[in-house]
Amino acid sequence: MLVRFWGTRGSLPVAATATIVQDKVAQALLAASGRSFADLDEARSFARNELDFATSGTFGGATTCVEIEAGDPAAGDPFIICDMGSGLRGFGLDAMRRCSEGHARTYHFFMSHLHWDHIMGFPFFVPAFDPNAHIVIHSGHEDAETALRRQQEEISFPVSFDWLRARIEFVTLKPGETYRIGAVQVEVMEQHHSHSSFGYRFTDASGKVAVFSTDSEHKLEKMEGEADVAHFFREADLVICDTMYSLADSVSMKEDWGHSSNIVAIDLCHGGRAKRLALFHHEPVYSDADIARMHAESMRYEELTREHDPLEVLCAYDGLEVQL
Repeated sequence: MLVRFWGTRGSLPVAATATIVQDKVAQALLAASGRSFADLDEARSFARNELDFATSGTFGGATTCVEIEAGDPAAGDPFIICDMGSGLRGFGLDAMRRCSEGHARTYHFFMSHLHWDHIMGFPFFVPAFDPNAHIVIHSGHEDAETALRRQQEEISFPVSFDWLRARIEFVTLKPGETYRIGAVQVEVMEQHHSHSSFGYRFTDASGKVAVFSTDSEHKLEKMEGEADVAHFFREADLVICDTMYSLADSVSMKEDWGHSSNIVAIDLCHGGRAKRLALFHHEPVYSDADIARMHAESMRYEELTREHDPLEVLCAYDGLEVQL
């Protein structure tokens, strides 16, 4: 199983400003401390190997979209995608390339919920205009089709949903049920969020498990009621978890906003004996340095509270690939 992150921000897309880029260049120049480089490749090597990620790279600005690649695409196994944030546009372009090389033109979406940052990429999803494509949209919400059609009404978008050429169908899933899609088994869990959200547990034929759990609020003072979540995360090879806020933000001014913290995610993963956690759904006002700082604090907290095997803590960014 291979997990690709196409969009990792929450709430709305963000882009680096000229000032942010200039600051990164200035920091890189300071770190180079007068060094000269023979060519571009040598300079790239310095950036990749000697600069911290917040200086040499970026966590990105696209909203939620994650691809789960499992099975054998050449044998007809479909694309599996979690959410349709603005990162979906990049996935769609790459998917068209892969389809031209023989990948099946079947797309199974699993929707956490229907808020705009999680569906805004669909009007720009190129395969939706492919008459040979088959798109199946799975959701725990019976009004998923209503939400997607509404954002493409003429007052909001110039291309009507009815102009799309792919064969599109909607499937309503039930929490607690298990479904078979291509090479994976999918379990569904309802979560705490406005208008509800749903988490998904994907298990491939080899037993590898990836959990997608975003836009869910887990309160620190009510963790005794989260045993079902820890069970859903049980022994997962990767848990992609909503860690939008710091603990301080999540228990103060942003309580009841429907999101969780890095601290709570680690506690839940420890409880479920998960192997790896990806911090996800980054707060749009957080800079790359802010996110990197939260990542470092998360790793330290995991180490201090560890009672069993280590939990590897990753920080998701647009373009990250994780092989399970």
